[in-house]
Amino acid sequence: MGTWAAGPFDNDVAADWCGALDDAEPAARAAMVERILREVVDERDYLDSWPASKAVAAAAIVAGQLPGGPPVDSAYAPDFVTSGGHLDLPGHVPALAVQALDRILGADSELRELWDESDGSAALIAELAPIRAALESGTPAGR
Repeated sequence: MGTWAAGPFDNDVAADWCGALDDAEPAARAAMVERILREVVDERDYLDSWPASKAVAAAAIVAGQLPGGPPVDSAYAPDFVTSGGHLDLPGHVPALAVQALDRILGADSELRELWDESDGSAALIAELAPIRAALESGTPAGR
């Protein structure tokens, strides 16, 4: 996996997943976001970095949809999001995104281990902090 920074969209896997999200039918996008978050939360064994990277991007997108959430302005994020588009997310999705972030930063997570090995886990945690704060305090806009 190519990674160039600690941001939620700054790796090949997340960028590719965002491209697929952008290409998906608008009515299917919310389900795609929820599906990857659920996959990470439901993983009871070792969590591979690929679904974890996708879920970090999904969590950032969810947080960006919340009032006061961090803006999604990366060139690697889905174009529909960076141009102001919204997802009609069920009210439970922000809490699911928090659970996914907890799983990603917890034990048995390859993504966390990779960042620990490169002495970059502090950067990853710093990037995820505003995302997590928005998810913990918000509900999807319009709900």
